[in-house]
Amino acid sequence: MSNIQETPEFTEWQQVIDILRQATTEHKDDTLLRLLLTPDERSVLLSRVNILHELLNGERSQRKISELLGVGVATITRGSNELKHHDEDTKAWLSALLKEQSPNA
Repeated sequence: MSNIQETPEFTEWQQVIDILRQATTEHKDDTLLRLLLTPDERSVLLSRVNILHELLNGERSQRKISELLGVGVATITRGSNELKHHDEDTKAWLSALLKEQSPNA
């Protein structure tokens, strides 16, 4: 008899969040993210953070953000569309968080 499980151990997004929270508590979030994400995926994540920051800042057009970050306008539009799914309180929270963490703040 085999004890091998026939389904994945982790099947819910919340499980990933819980793992990330625990890693953060243990000050191992950087290690975990480096294990989970390839260098290209980390670069894309950095672009996404910059896209949200620029969109929330509202000082540049999507075309200018695209040129600044070297990503397609469609990528900027997807970020903009995702923001539309969130309320003003969430957008204000994210904007403040990104501004607080910005090295230029």
